[in-house]
Amino acid sequence: MQLERQADATAFLDRAGDFLLAREAEHNLILGLSGRLRTEPRLYGEEPYFAVVLDGGRVVGATMRTPPHNLILSLVDDDRALDLIAGDARDVFGNLPGVVGPKEPVAKFARIWPQPAKIGIQQRVYRASEVISPRDVTGSMRPYEAGDKGLVIGWMDAFVAEALPQAPPEDSEHWLQRILAGPDSGIVLWLDGDEPVSFSAHGGLTPNGIRIGPVYTPPELRRRGYASALVAEQTRMLLDGGRTFCFLFTDLANPTSNSIYQRIGYEAVSDADQWVFGGRGSNPH
Repeated sequence: MQLERQADATAFLDRAGDFLLAREAEHNLILGLSGRLRTEPRLYGEEPYFAVVLDGGRVVGATMRTPPHNLILSLVDDDRALDLIAGDARDVFGNLPGVVGPKEPVAKFARIWPQPAKIGIQQRVYRASEVISPRDVTGSMRPYEAGDKGLVIGWMDAFVAEALPQAPPEDSEHWLQRILAGPDSGIVLWLDGDEPVSFSAHGGLTPNGIRIGPVYTPPELRRRGYASALVAEQTRMLLDGGRTFCFLFTDLANPTSNSIYQRIGYEAVSDADQWVFGGRGSNPH
């Protein structure tokens, strides 16, 4: 068994793409990020890291990182791959802020990583190939407009404070710039009358799917069905646009989000966790 570092996202996907695609929903984060990095290798500033573990000629695990963010793990078909990944990551980076990926591999990785580790965010991966629009929700969806900038940045700040207190990503303005610049990413809003009441983003294109999120409704506007209606229409738009699947992550600590998306056609696929090492982690999605 051996680990091979890959020079760039193209080489990484050439080597590990079939392995990752065989479980596309579980690997939608790593597929979406590496796909974007093929054309924009410095999207997150520093040179990205890619590695693949092989048993003979068979891929048994894969990993990537866009510093300063977390290491991202794939599913692994042999736990010995985790020792090789941990050793190489230690050689390259020294320390890490955290690791994110499928529940069991990241928990095992956290146990062998030399820094103190604690669980950060526990999530569930959902997938939809058809959608059921909720009834009796007032309003309609429209695309992001330039005049929405301040509102969306403020809502994204509020989302981070509420949902990602241990794992703040890039600042909200930079996040917005990146989403709007992406060829396959975007933002939509739900309006009730003329008032924006909820927003949702999408991006992370995979060979057959695309990831939805984050989704945010201000607390005073919740329990009116806005987020459900918005994600349903957004999902329909993306499926009608040629995607076979839409994916999204939910926080397992939020039972509301885990129920509303199932009601509009999303099915649970697997769990994905983030572990934080020695302090605060950073999550790019």
